[in-house]
Amino acid sequence: MKVHLVDGTYELFRQHFGASAGGSRTPGEFDATVGVLSSTIQLLADGATHVGVASDHTITSFRNELFDGYKDDAEMPDELLVQIPVMEAALSSLGVTVWPMERYEADDALASASVVAAADDRVEQVLIVTPDKDLGQCVQGRRVVQFDRRKREIVDEDAVRERFGIGPDAIADYLALVGDTADGIPGVPGWGAKSTAAVLARYGHLDDIPAEPALWDVPGLRGAARLGANLAAHREAAVLYRTLATVVRDVPVGTVDDWQWRGPTIEFAAMCTDLGAERLVDRVARLTPG
Repeated sequence: MKVHLVDGTYELFRQHFGASAGGSRTPGEFDATVGVLSSTIQLLADGATHVGVASDHTITSFRNELFDGYKDDAEMPDELLVQIPVMEAALSSLGVTVWPMERYEADDALASASVVAAADDRVEQVLIVTPDKDLGQCVQGRRVVQFDRRKREIVDEDAVRERFGIGPDAIADYLALVGDTADGIPGVPGWGAKSTAAVLARYGHLDDIPAEPALWDVPGLRGAARLGANLAAHREAAVLYRTLATVVRDVPVGTVDDWQWRGPTIEFAAMCTDLGAERLVDRVARLTPG
């Protein structure tokens, strides 16, 4: 079997901004939710059998307690904030496993579920359905991969190395140094993608980078003295940023068997009516045995 682990928050954004692309119309009140629901149904129609969807039920998490600058709901459109619980309820009525995260983030649930699935010998492949670079740290060979549905692209371990110049185990170190504007992680001044990839490719992790740049053995690296000085001045902050970027892998998410789709609940038809998406009832009926 294959396991599909979906980033529900990303999907909600994708559906909302995809619907408004080109400025042809303003998305309706629950259009993004209907889009996520329809997209999930299509995933089932394409053969997915074991599906879990993680969502940021609240945008803040334990990471906000560690760093004031970490992302919160200030930048999230109100029309999407109000749809998060609606999306969760709609997917639950479809009969899909939903992990609404409060203290943790959707990424943490996806990472934790990938660990559970990878440990199950019955699972042929784990597909983390999101292009989010944070989840690259969960990729393992071709057994645990990312799946970008928009591009129809599989990102395995080789693809992670090709994109970042480092392996999955160094992604959190990479984000700590380069920064991640989407999550509010500022990074270390002067450390760009190329220099970070080169240094981490040589030393592996932040802790293993020599404190004295004169000792660095990184072919082709320019500005080592400046990079070393900036890292020395911000090393404590960089360690914190790595903690922020590291996904949690032990959030309770159940077992693979819990994620098997067995058809919609009795509330599904009423939910579709409330959303103005009655057409989805027939689509799901065609997927349900009997």
